[in-house]
Amino acid sequence: MQGNIASAEGALAAGCTFFGGYPITPSTEVAEHMAARMPKIKGACFIQMEDEIASIAAIIGAAWTGARSMTATSGPGFSLMMENIGYAVMTETPCVIVNIQRGGPSTGQPTMAAQGDMMQVKFGSHGDYSIIALAPSSVQECFDLTAKAFNLADRFRTPVFLMADEVIGHMREKIEIPDSVEIVRPKTLAEGALPFAPGPDGVPGFAAFGTGRHIPVTGLTHDERGYPDTTNPARHESLVRRLFSKIEDARHDIADYAIVNEEAEYVFVCYGAPVRTVREVVERLRIPDTGYLQLRIVWPFPEDLLSRFPKVKAFIVPEMNLGMMAREIERHVSVPVIPVSKIGGDLHTPEELVEAVRVAGGLL
Repeated sequence: MQGNIASAEGALAAGCTFFGGYPITPSTEVAEHMAARMPKIKGACFIQMEDEIASIAAIIGAAWTGARSMTATSGPGFSLMMENIGYAVMTETPCVIVNIQRGGPSTGQPTMAAQGDMMQVKFGSHGDYSIIALAPSSVQECFDLTAKAFNLADRFRTPVFLMADEVIGHMREKIEIPDSVEIVRPKTLAEGALPFAPGPDGVPGFAAFGTGRHIPVTGLTHDERGYPDTTNPARHESLVRRLFSKIEDARHDIADYAIVNEEAEYVFVCYGAPVRTVREVVERLRIPDTGYLQLRIVWPFPEDLLSRFPKVKAFIVPEMNLGMMAREIERHVSVPVIPVSKIGGDLHTPEELVEAVRVAGGLL
């Protein structure tokens, strides 16, 4: 199965009943597959919107009817979605956005792979907030992590992102599709509770439209009733800190990762397609003193995992960008961080990563 198709199947397995999207390479197969499958599912709806701005607006509206909703896009479309992504954060709307990354800036390389949106997904909309972003490295993970994204969206009442890349989206591999996947729905809003009053975990209960509750849903700074309160500094600080901390405080619980060889001196930190080359170097070629940390969830960043390598002399970070996550790693460690950047659409070769290990050894 192709990675994009596996992502669509993961969404359907998780109970996605609304897809609003606009075709854009290299994500189009996600929408095409949903368009073919959803009319055959009772209660499900596929709609092609006029553009990506309308697409993200549509899935936000669908989420408030209680539907599990999703869209899929790539770089230019993702940029167009940023204002409404901020609205989804502020209104605590659970939805899933799949971004099959391609080379940028602007129209860039429509058919080539990249990982250049990893900082945009975290900081692309204005204001302070935190998000959850997953990064598959295989077709199987496209299925598994898309399904998981819906549970995280409902658990934390937030938009959740699947940040794949063209390599993973368009490759074909064998996968196992389970008979069912775990489905975790949002907490129900208790009778008499205010619609934006948080629980102990910082997350309010959820009441969809049509369930008898009348809830204002505004992107303005609001009180726990949902009523705008835009000139109160204390109100704004309390609300934004809660939106931020409900995810950041749970980052160690959210973390999804794989570690190979905690005793390694040279540790690759990787996500997405470069994971495949790292595995070739560490597990098949068995280059001495190497190990790796694979991040299946990149944001919120699980910095405590970096301390799992007590003998590390250097972290090596292969990315299909100019070192975005390498800079994040530098914030949390005292040993050298060596970015292995590659743009233009080609994936790292094993030889390039072996050379990075040699260079790291020469620097120390």
